[in-house]
Amino acid sequence: MKFKNYTALVTGGSSGIGTEVCLQLAAEGANVGVVASADSGKAQIVVDKIKKGGGKATALVGNVAKPASVAILVKNAESTLGPIDILINAAGVYGNTPIGDTDESLIDHLIDINLKGTFRMINAIAPGMKDRRRGKIVNFSSVNAYIGVESQSLYCACKAGIDLMTRAMARELAPYDVNINSIAPGATKTPMNEALRTLPEHKGVLNAFVSNTPSNTAFSDPAEIARMVVFLASDEGRPMHGSNVLMDEGLAAGI
Repeated sequence: MKFKNYTALVTGGSSGIGTEVCLQLAAEGANVGVVASADSGKAQIVVDKIKKGGGKATALVGNVAKPASVAILVKNAESTLGPIDILINAAGVYGNTPIGDTDESLIDHLIDINLKGTFRMINAIAPGMKDRRRGKIVNFSSVNAYIGVESQSLYCACKAGIDLMTRAMARELAPYDVNINSIAPGATKTPMNEALRTLPEHKGVLNAFVSNTPSNTAFSDPAEIARMVVFLASDEGRPMHGSNVLMDEGLAAGI
């Protein structure tokens, strides 16, 4: 029980890697705030699963793209859970942004959620951690922060920004015994890429992706990524400040 008497808040907790993070933190004793962007019912499904296993969790709603929504989320989380000890910024969106054919609304959408949303959550919660001299923050980057991917320039930029933001913030937070680090997953078996993995019309793209992945596992298991979150959020990760952990099955290692 690494996190007995600890509270954790997980944005993006209602799906994908975020859900697995919630389950593992709760299994280690944390009281978990499971955050969905809009549908509390999705968060409640995860909460019910945690409670069925004997853990503690609360369903919360907050759109990290909107400052007012973040303020309400943090207020509700702290009134329900108490001061936040662990913040996991797993909320994120993906989209192609080809040059000359990208809508302004998509530009805003990607930056507001991936980059600004991560900053907003830290900006709201880290001051309390500094005051208490206790806190763990884990941000989610991507292998796209390490390699340029055609037609995904803005997504790549957002994720690279998260990694550098994490390192810069570590300079501010480390003196207060607050750890902040980031994880950069590669392709992970989540609903976001289910179509790529399963639909026959994507077979050519899938085969090309698999052939470019050095390991024998093209799509990591979300549970594997979540275990790194548990490590970084625990006392075992104490020496790590501003680290960017790449978990991409070797995709960015070279050609």
